[in-house]
Amino acid sequence: MVRTELREHIFKMVFQLEFHKPEDMPEHVKLYFDSLENAANQDKEYIEKKYKAVAEKISEIDAMIDEKSETWKTKRMGKVDLAILRLAVYEMKWDEDVPTGVAINEAVELAKKFSGEGGPAFVNGVLARLAD
Repeated sequence: MVRTELREHIFKMVFQLEFHKPEDMPEHVKLYFDSLENAANQDKEYIEKKYKAVAEKISEIDAMIDEKSETWKTKRMGKVDLAILRLAVYEMKWDEDVPTGVAINEAVELAKKFSGEGGPAFVNGVLARLAD
């Protein structure tokens, strides 16, 4: 898989955090991976490793998002936008393999695919403030 595809799967796992207890997530990860017919083991390992890294930093990530989002705090944000932001913020702040510009661009592309009409602009705006 290419990184864009991997990122989409990581986003879907991060999205699930809003709906399941942390202790239930290993089972959901397993079920999700069972549905990925063409994923190599190294792809699954990469997805799981990065998803877990994001999950471990949720509190810190949310605090950063809350600080930079002017009118919407994480508790009020759409769950899709929040999951996209969480992944992008993790990549911007902790993943040395992903340049900030790439993290923002990929987040906007995810928002175009999965969010509502204003999602891409919202995601871009919050991430731009975080990049400064």
